[in-house]
Amino acid sequence: MKNKTIAILENRAGEQLADLVRKYGGTPFSAPALAEIPDIDPILIGHLVNDWQENVPDIFIFQTGVGVKALFATTDALGITEQFQQILANAKVVVRGPKPTAVLRSYKVRIDLTASEPYTTAEVLALLDVSPISGKHVVVQRYGDTNWELQKALEARGARVTEIATYRWSLPENTQPLVDLMDALDANAIDMVCFTSASQVYNFFAVAERLGRSQVLQSGLNRSMVASIGPVCTIALKKFGIKVDVEPNPPKLGPFINAINSRFA
Repeated sequence: MKNKTIAILENRAGEQLADLVRKYGGTPFSAPALAEIPDIDPILIGHLVNDWQENVPDIFIFQTGVGVKALFATTDALGITEQFQQILANAKVVVRGPKPTAVLRSYKVRIDLTASEPYTTAEVLALLDVSPISGKHVVVQRYGDTNWELQKALEARGARVTEIATYRWSLPENTQPLVDLMDALDANAIDMVCFTSASQVYNFFAVAERLGRSQVLQSGLNRSMVASIGPVCTIALKKFGIKVDVEPNPPKLGPFINAINSRFA
C-alpha cells in the first residue's frame, strides 16, 4: 500500500490500525465512526445476580471482551463477583470468540462452548443447535446494539431471553472527520476505506443522510476500494449498495491489513 491513502473508521483500535498502514508505506486518514458509551445499570445487575442465585439461567452467551470486562467491573464494585462466578459455574457458558474467552478465563470461569471462526452469530447458533433449547432461559451479553438476529433465532427456538446491556455504540461527538472523508472521496483522494464493524457503515451513512449526501457517499465509496473486516460488516455495506473489494479470513486486524496490502500489490 505504498503511497496509498487508507481511510480508517475504527475508534478503539484506530491508532493500531494506522500504525500498521504506516508500516506498509501507506498514509492513514482517520475518521472515527463509532463511540462506545457505558450503558450498564449496577442496580439492575445487582437484582439480576440476586435473582439468579435462586433461579439459575440455563445458558449465558458472552459476545465481546469489552462487555465482559464492564460486567465484571460492575460485579467487583458491588462485591458480588463470587456469587456471579458461582451462577456461571451452574450454567452453560457460551462465548463468541477469543476476546470474551480471555476475560472469562481471567476470572476463572469455565467455558463450555466456543464459537469457531469467523465468530459470527451463525457459529454461536450452530453450537446451540446441538441440543434443544426450547424452554431454556438464555442470558445474552449485549454489545453496542441488540443482536436482533441472535435474539430472534433464540426466541424462534423456544428460549426465554434476557439481555444484559454493558455499553452501546453512538456517533462520535465530533463528526467533522467523517464529513472530511466524504469530501476526500468526492475529490478521489482516498485509495481505500476500511470498515471494521457494521455499525461504522450505518453511522457513516447516517451522517451523510443528515447532510443530504447519501447518494454521493455511495458513489464515492464505489469509486474507491472498500475493505470489510468480515461477513457481518460486508452485509451492511451491501445493504447500501457498496461493493467490497477486500475481506480477510479470519476477520482479524492482522489478516485484514495483509489482505489490503496484497490487494494493492
